[in-house]
Amino acid sequence: MADNQFGRSIDALSRRKFIATTGAAGALAVAGCTENEASEEDGLSGEVVIKGSSTVFPVSDAMAERFMEEHDGVNVTVDSTGSGGGFENHFCPGDSDINGASRQIKSEEQDHCAENDVTPMEMQIAGDALTMAVSPENDWVDCMSFDEMSQIWQEGGAETWADVNSDWPDEEFSLYGPDTTSGTFDWFTENVVGEGGNHRTDYEPTEDDNIIVEGLEDDPYAIGYFGYAYYEENSDRVKALEVKESEDGECGEPSLQAAQAGDYPMARPLFIYPSEEAVQREEVYEFMKFYLENSSAEWIADEIGYVPSSQEEADANLSALEDVAGN
Repeated sequence: MADNQFGRSIDALSRRKFIATTGAAGALAVAGCTENEASEEDGLSGEVVIKGSSTVFPVSDAMAERFMEEHDGVNVTVDSTGSGGGFENHFCPGDSDINGASRQIKSEEQDHCAENDVTPMEMQIAGDALTMAVSPENDWVDCMSFDEMSQIWQEGGAETWADVNSDWPDEEFSLYGPDTTSGTFDWFTENVVGEGGNHRTDYEPTEDDNIIVEGLEDDPYAIGYFGYAYYEENSDRVKALEVKESEDGECGEPSLQAAQAGDYPMARPLFIYPSEEAVQREEVYEFMKFYLENSSAEWIADEIGYVPSSQEEADANLSALEDVAGN
């Protein structure tokens, strides 16, 4: 078995071409052939391991389910560990194939990966409208500025609602947010809390965004933040706040349309990072190809609640994948 410069086997390439050939031939020549029957014929098998961002998790999980429906010999596992936790504990040590991330990889994480001969490929696959939410019983605030959010979430910041605005209740906050391993935590700290100081630590941190939803639902004085998909899925249980970047700015409602247009202040890109070494395995390559081909699909907005990748971004990602795979 001969390997090329990436350690990719010639046998793997041959089988990859066989998969593409049998798939096309099956569609044309085998009337009534089911997808499972086609999967049995392609012989694709193996494991694909995805870790990382809880924000990206719904997209990767849906991609995994759809891919396994067509290739039942491949097992794709998706675990929500936070962007940073995924890079630190799984992806850079070489124990996972792909890492979801709600922010770009940091230089120290790239160094960690390099120490283990892991080469990350950056691919933007969706867009998000990070959402600040409160209890549905909260009737005193509909919009917050970056400065007001910073007063609440910075270290040594406000303790009660009245500390931020005297018209608000003199009641202590109940604070819920992503764990420090989360890319959402990093993005919010850098872009909103940053000028006011470091993110406070006396809050309920979690890698499970459903816990944030439950906390907000049960406490009228609670406030928390997460990806837009979790708000949309639970819009009958929590209330989303509009936000504005400056005091004299206009309040913007979180929505996919606003995130896509770029006029929502907390719009941000979402990423996946496969390693160049992992995509040399045919099951990882085929899954990544499937993921990227579907990253511009409308069901990402309709069923999950994120802005799909543009066709130009999807094409660029597919081209990068093919270059690394040597196709």
